[in-house]
Amino acid sequence: MQDSVTPELHEAPAPVAWLRRWWRRQTPGRQDRYAMLAPLAAVLLFLAAIISAFWYLRLEEMDREQEAVRRDVEYAQQRLRLRLLERQEQLMRVARDIANREMDADDFAARAEAMVIQYPELQSLAWIDAKRRIHAAYAGPSLPTQQQRVPGEVLRPGETDAMVGLVRELQQPLYSQPAGGGEVVPLLQLHVPLADQGRFSGVLLSEYSIDSLLRYGVPPEVSARYAVSLLDGKGRLLAGQVLPQRPGSGVLAWAAPQPNEYEVPVSPVGNGLVLRAQAWRTSLGVIGSGLFWLVGTLSAMTAWMLIGNWRHTRRRIRAQQALVAETNFRRAMENSMLTGMRALDLQGRITYVNPAFCQMTGWSEAELVGRTAPFPYWPDEDREQLSARLEDELAGRTTPGGFQVRVKRKNGALFDARLYVSPLIDPKGHQTGWMTSMTDITEPNRVRAQLQASHERFTTVLEALDASVSVAPLGSEELLFANKLYRQWFGQNTGGHLKMVAQAGVPETPRTDETLDDVDSFVGLPTGPLTAARSENAEIFVPELGKWLEVRSRYLNWVDGRLAQMVIATDITPRRHAEEQAAAQAERAQAASRLVTMGEMASSVAHELNQPLTAINNYCNGLVSRIKAGQIQQDDMLMALEKTARQAQRAGQIIQRIRSFVRRSEPNRTPSDVATMVSEAVELAEIELRRRNVRLSHEVAVPLPQLLVDPILIEQVLVNLLKNAAESIDNARRPTAERSVELRVVAREIEGQGVVEFAVRDSGMGLAPEVMDRLYEAFFSTKAEGMGIGLNLCRSIVESHQGRMQAENIYNAGAVAGCRFSFWIPVSGNRNIAVNQDAGVPA
Repeated sequence: MQDSVTPELHEAPAPVAWLRRWWRRQTPGRQDRYAMLAPLAAVLLFLAAIISAFWYLRLEEMDREQEAVRRDVEYAQQRLRLRLLERQEQLMRVARDIANREMDADDFAARAEAMVIQYPELQSLAWIDAKRRIHAAYAGPSLPTQQQRVPGEVLRPGETDAMVGLVRELQQPLYSQPAGGGEVVPLLQLHVPLADQGRFSGVLLSEYSIDSLLRYGVPPEVSARYAVSLLDGKGRLLAGQVLPQRPGSGVLAWAAPQPNEYEVPVSPVGNGLVLRAQAWRTSLGVIGSGLFWLVGTLSAMTAWMLIGNWRHTRRRIRAQQALVAETNFRRAMENSMLTGMRALDLQGRITYVNPAFCQMTGWSEAELVGRTAPFPYWPDEDREQLSARLEDELAGRTTPGGFQVRVKRKNGALFDARLYVSPLIDPKGHQTGWMTSMTDITEPNRVRAQLQASHERFTTVLEALDASVSVAPLGSEELLFANKLYRQWFGQNTGGHLKMVAQAGVPETPRTDETLDDVDSFVGLPTGPLTAARSENAEIFVPELGKWLEVRSRYLNWVDGRLAQMVIATDITPRRHAEEQAAAQAERAQAASRLVTMGEMASSVAHELNQPLTAINNYCNGLVSRIKAGQIQQDDMLMALEKTARQAQRAGQIIQRIRSFVRRSEPNRTPSDVATMVSEAVELAEIELRRRNVRLSHEVAVPLPQLLVDPILIEQVLVNLLKNAAESIDNARRPTAERSVELRVVAREIEGQGVVEFAVRDSGMGLAPEVMDRLYEAFFSTKAEGMGIGLNLCRSIVESHQGRMQAENIYNAGAVAGCRFSFWIPVSGNRNIAVNQDAGVPA
């Protein structure tokens, strides 16, 4: 029986058993951590308990102080209330004596003097009749003169009007404070109504000093324990003193408690007078307690020592963990690396192989460790060579860059490998053997062979190109690559490459400083934007070859990482000859078009010249007749000669203008004034327009920018358009009032660029749809004698200036009322024209 009871007595309670099992399940590291954290947690809990106890005691103390303040303030408020009620009853007796006519002014003054002397809080008494005249008054000596009232005076308007009116209505005593708040001494007024046989006959006004009321009305024991003050309804201080607010907010607010205070209204005055009491601070609070600081210091020191011990233990655990992790890392690195590792001792015996070496050869670690030469992974046909290599290794004659061998797997397959041999040094600095690393290079060898074949094919293609290809690094005269055509043209040096780069306007190696001749100016800058940029094209003439070449260049990263420049040059001499012939033909066509235009305007020009020539003939005949008759004065002769000279000058200007227009010259694009070009074209076209009785109006907006154009060609376009407009009006047989052509030149913005637009609008018959489709087709014309090259040349001229030309019909109520031809020349595009001309590229 005793043996069966003993185990039950020794069994641990369930929570303890569960805690023991939980503790045993933890790792040693966690057990150490919990063992260090448990004392620290106990200290922190003890400190929290002490702080909570101090805080609870402080709250209890504050509640007791608050209750004491409330009790004492209510007691003082009762004392003030009784004192005011006693004075009120005495004043009401005086008011009854006045109402019963038992007291005159002298008696009132004597009675008031006695009351002021007896009761120090009472400052003055005034007997005011219903007309607000002071019948009698007395004031104590402590009341300032400006606050005293003189018998016989009338109260100022607004002074106590509201209170007098309220007393008249209620017929009860009322308390108030003087309005304005600027008095020297704060006062409290009591208005007692006077009644004569039931009618309101005035007011007995008494004034109390609030400071004296506080001094004599509050018990001395209350004034000794508290800072007592009287406030008005807005919280302004009237008498007494107020404790300042102590600093402290947020978490430390409890450490600097605010004054314990309580306030209550003083009856029968009401909310207009408030009594406040603030307890003087007698306790130091929690922070001022020495016991608190002693406990806090001891707890902090204990926690600091526990933390220091925990950190020391933690560092030891970390060192152990780092050592284990380093060992595991090295083992994992050896097992996971793809390079085979083999260790030999000084006698050539294998002492270590990693898994990668075993996986490459197919032999296990047990089959390799301890073996000596010849090793099982040596091919039979290479044993002599490999034995010689092994003897060199053991003798210390190793190749720094490694050497390539063939290795046989366990299944008999062969693969290419590269071996690197280095001494194996122990921690004491002594050599214990040799470490060999083996890398499978079968796939790299295959890729290298494919790259070699690809390089040969690529080189064959480049050699067969009909373009010269050359690559040279920046800042060097080395020629990295040149194909067959380049070598035929320029040989094996970089002279041709650099000359083409310089002549094409592509910057050669930019030099940053004369002191850095051997340093690339692009060093330190990202080459990505350079190599990703578009290639630069230019057409150059090489005198040594007698050829025109189209040169395209771009930057690229060479195989060794250097920034290089590739230049591709194509022979475009046949194309340039064809372009020059086309340009000459276009020039001849333009000159022929101007001659055709003048030929079509021949009758108009003859008519225009006939007028000044006829005038000259008439002037000359008149002069001859008058000279023969002797009837001419010198002044008349000079006048006639001047008129003859002006007509001859007019005829000469017409001939000079026509000669300039039809004269054949080389294209010459210069900055030209728009107004001048329009004026020259209008003067030429007006000859034809006047012959056809067509009115011309032109408008040129100002200011307009200058255009980089050939002015003769632009005038030719304007003259053709104006002449066609006049012919269209003439063919439409419009009445005289409707025979008009309008030329407008304005600056506009088209397709995001600034342009100058020329627009010719006529009132002719317009263009038919089938004509509109073939308007600019060469040798197509709606005229019986037309050649069909006018508008085609006009559009070619405009497009050669980077402009556009268009035509549209004008409609009026659904009917065609004319036609509008317009073309524009870009302002910003003229710079590109100049660049192309300087480079020798036809616009």
